[in-house]
Amino acid sequence: MEAEFAIIGGGIVGLSLAFGLLKRGKSVCVWDEGDSAFRASRGNFGLVWVQSKGLHQPAYAQWTRASARAYRSFADEIETVSGLPLNLQQDGGYIIHMSEDSLDADRKLYEGLRNRLGGDYPFEVMGHNALKTEEPNIGPKVAGALYCREDGHVNPLRLLRGLTIAVRQLGGTVRTGHRVTDVQPQSAGFTMTDQNNTTMVAEKVVLAAGLGAMTLGPQLGFTAPIRPQQGQIIITEKLPKLMNRPNVEVRQVDEGGIQIGASSAEVGLNDREDVATVAGLAAHAVDMFPKLAHARMLRSWAALRIMSPDGLPIYQRSVQHPGAFFVTCHSGITLAAAHAGVLGDWLTDSAEQPDLTAFGEDRFDV
Repeated sequence: MEAEFAIIGGGIVGLSLAFGLLKRGKSVCVWDEGDSAFRASRGNFGLVWVQSKGLHQPAYAQWTRASARAYRSFADEIETVSGLPLNLQQDGGYIIHMSEDSLDADRKLYEGLRNRLGGDYPFEVMGHNALKTEEPNIGPKVAGALYCREDGHVNPLRLLRGLTIAVRQLGGTVRTGHRVTDVQPQSAGFTMTDQNNTTMVAEKVVLAAGLGAMTLGPQLGFTAPIRPQQGQIIITEKLPKLMNRPNVEVRQVDEGGIQIGASSAEVGLNDREDVATVAGLAAHAVDMFPKLAHARMLRSWAALRIMSPDGLPIYQRSVQHPGAFFVTCHSGITLAAAHAGVLGDWLTDSAEQPDLTAFGEDRFDV
């Protein structure tokens, strides 16, 4: 065997898993398609987010909160090993509402989840005046917001780079430009083959290839019921301090620019932005923060989320081919700490592994 674990996918999810396994003393090789891939890790919004996650599945709310709580320690480790600051901030965040009705509707959902969790779900409802005290630059059209003190954000490109450096520093191999085209289970282990017919053999394989799992999953006995969902993002010029905390649609990044996003479109494997969506995002951002009307847009892009039918992660062992694992989610940034932490106990069959029953593929067998 060339490695104990081969991880197919060199984005945030795959590298987080690799980091956790290397810390457990495992030998790891990451196969990374490179920037030709539909890479969510280079196009995402950068939130470390708790609120609204798991409104209809309390296990997901608990999983997300556990990762957010572990994030500071996780980020400190990556910064120490890689020498690269990640600019993590966890001072809370908002979901801003433009109408009293939508704010009240979400409040009821949050209260329902809090009741299901025995009262342990932190959030506050802030009307316009209370929010304006915290965020003086909001506009008059803003009705209020839901606030969660556990929310935050990070520089996602620094996280991707930091994880890559850290994995290599801990002795892992990252093979960039190697798109896996075939995975064959053997009597012992698995053989991976890339687009150049380069092969390697590993004892275990973790499929963390994002949308690439749609074709590779069935080779390992997974149904891989995922689809792409497009989101678009705008970046403005660097501005003076405009907001104190992020929200799910607008945040000020550590360099000073304003990042605007949160669109969603079911357009298949299409990562090209369109003017109408960009214009809609900009107009909505100006409604929230009128000073943005004078900001210059520097660039925009589209990227593809990896979505399961219910929006939750999928963590699945292969029944047909023991030693193969499937890991996918659309919240790779938020869940990076969990993936580098306790999910490694699941991958290594530790006695203290987490209960992932709610996230198996069999939940779709109806």
